[in-house]
Amino acid sequence: MAYEQILGRLHRAVQRGEDYLVPVDRVPVAARAAAAQITRTLSDEGPAAARAKVQELHDAGAIDDVTRLSALQVIAASPQVRDLAEASRLASLQEYVALEAGGPDLQDRLASADRHRGVVAFLMGRYEVALDWFTHAFERQRTPENVGNVLATLLALGDRGEAADLLSTVRTRFPDSFARELDHRIQSDTDLRELRG
Repeated sequence: MAYEQILGRLHRAVQRGEDYLVPVDRVPVAARAAAAQITRTLSDEGPAAARAKVQELHDAGAIDDVTRLSALQVIAASPQVRDLAEASRLASLQEYVALEAGGPDLQDRLASADRHRGVVAFLMGRYEVALDWFTHAFERQRTPENVGNVLATLLALGDRGEAADLLSTVRTRFPDSFARELDHRIQSDTDLRELRG
């Protein structure tokens, strides 16, 4: 897909921002707690322990199959592992399991798979492909995380003006809580440091 077409899709999605009620957090409380445990385990004990923690939480019913695959994908793409072929395989499997399960969370689950595919492309330096996947994720699920990924990719592509314009539009069209969370991401994410200040 051409870069200009991707930007057009992105702008259309952002222009619909004021009609979109942004939830505080789309992840269920139990899954948030589980994700925090997995992140801590990955940081403190490494990838093997984190994978074991994912399985333990899944066996205990704290996370479902889609979330299990998402967590395993994060581990595979992490700097400690950097197995992008495995990360890509897990994103595809996550999409399949989400489609099979269906239900009211389908779009959020598909957005997660799109986001994971974008991460793989970004880590491979395929920024235009990453932008396409991150735009898909944003079209399905308008969250500060998805906007942050789009902004980081625009910066990686060298399109600082487009990133600044998009950020300005988001700040004016989306709720204040959305803009505050996005600003927090900008302050903490090194890929977004050009947008600080």
